[in-house]
Amino acid sequence: MPGESTHRVVGMATALITGGTSGIGAAFARALAARGDDLILVARDTDRLATTATELKDRYGVSVETITADLANRDDVQRIADRLASSQQPVDTLVNNAGFGIRGKLLDSDVTPQDHALEVMARAVMALSAAAGRPMRDRGSGVIINVSSTSGFVAINHYSAIKAYVTTLTEVLANELDGTGVTATALCPGYVRTEFHHRASIRTGSIPRPMWLDADELVAECLKDVEAGKVVSIPSFRYKVMMTGARHAPRGVIRAVSRRIRSSRH
Repeated sequence: MPGESTHRVVGMATALITGGTSGIGAAFARALAARGDDLILVARDTDRLATTATELKDRYGVSVETITADLANRDDVQRIADRLASSQQPVDTLVNNAGFGIRGKLLDSDVTPQDHALEVMARAVMALSAAAGRPMRDRGSGVIINVSSTSGFVAINHYSAIKAYVTTLTEVLANELDGTGVTATALCPGYVRTEFHHRASIRTGSIPRPMWLDADELVAECLKDVEAGKVVSIPSFRYKVMMTGARHAPRGVIRAVSRRIRSSRH
């Protein structure tokens, strides 16, 4: 397993972040390192992991372990689960962030992209949440953050369905962990300025400027919500208002709005 060993110091916390080299994951890495947490970063690109680890160690003086893994590979997911289960080097915070946009449709003849998305953004989230939650529960402390999306409140594409699952999964997890000292929070951001949309070839020109969020700001707000014990974190007042409307609007209206959004993006 590539990476550097992290020697835990009493009183020092350790956070494991999947997809920790870019976007929201990198923002979590910066925020947690800034408060003194040692890090375990998981991503597919070994070179980018090494570069990110060096930058974080130099800037914040924390220890950074790296794990090269593809969350679509169940053996790789098991390696991360085993790391989360370690009693000698316990993990205090898990951030399930790894993800990507889905370009294809459910009715496409090739469902490979949909299967890949399910493995990375649904099954891996479930497996790693459980792997982290068990030892955290036994210790009586810990934090699990699953990066979901406001897309899960609408019906744009398969990504919406997956993120709806992630949010509900986190709520179920929070119920199971209730009273144990461990918290579970689903982070549901809107449009965030990262590499996400470019990688998925999603047009963003029609998205109004006020709809965009800054990754560092939304992570800061999420961590405040975690401290407050919130199970669902929706950063920014404007998205809170919009998602309150989405939760109470008739589903027929939500489907109609979702069709318009999908049309403008593709």
